[in-house]
Amino acid sequence: MNIEEFSQIFKSYLKDLKLELNEEQIQKFYTYMNLLIEWNEKINLTAITKPEEIILKHFVDCLTISKYIGKNSTLIDVGTGAGFPGIPLKIYRSDLKITLMDSLNKRINFLNEVIKDLKLENIETIHARAEELGKNKKYREQFDIATSRAVANLSTLSEYLLPFIKVGGKCICMKGAEVDDELKTASKAIEILGGKLKNKDIFTLPQSDLGRSIIVLEKIKSTPGKFPRKPGTPAKEPIA
Repeated sequence: MNIEEFSQIFKSYLKDLKLELNEEQIQKFYTYMNLLIEWNEKINLTAITKPEEIILKHFVDCLTISKYIGKNSTLIDVGTGAGFPGIPLKIYRSDLKITLMDSLNKRINFLNEVIKDLKLENIETIHARAEELGKNKKYREQFDIATSRAVANLSTLSEYLLPFIKVGGKCICMKGAEVDDELKTASKAIEILGGKLKNKDIFTLPQSDLGRSIIVLEKIKSTPGKFPRKPGTPAKEPIA
């Protein structure tokens, strides 16, 4: 796909969301897409490899959470994978200070290449597990925002994310359309970990029938010191 076609398709979706990108940002997204396709042949980054699908299901999807993020926020993207949603947010919002965290070093190598090629600033990568980094004083309760896309069920995800957030900060969980049962099951975990449901936004991606939901949790008190539990435990034994 050439950049003119890429730009036309991307801007068409963004218009429906009332978002705009300048030509420099479009170029960065285009470079990012091509790096993603190229690296995906060497390491498994995404099952979505068609340019049209990358634009909608990765780039546009990630930008839907921008409206929940205040200006100049510090943000950690937990289990970022190929950089979603952190890198699209950084391209769109240069004001954000972003930390990309992933447990797989091959993905971190890819992300460092993207950051270098796109000349992104105020963005760092960390090779770590959420359960370990969440105990680290340098990162624990240091961020305005923690976010994650399709990493785990909401109970487990709350244990990954809430320890990183300052009191008064927010977790932004990107989920599929069917989220009510998960919310019900996770309500106790969210409360124990210091969170409270602030917002539930259910919608479809532009010009598609792809359902999405954004769950915003507010941090209302400090997370007890015993959380997160040791690696693997939050996934195997979610707080119930």
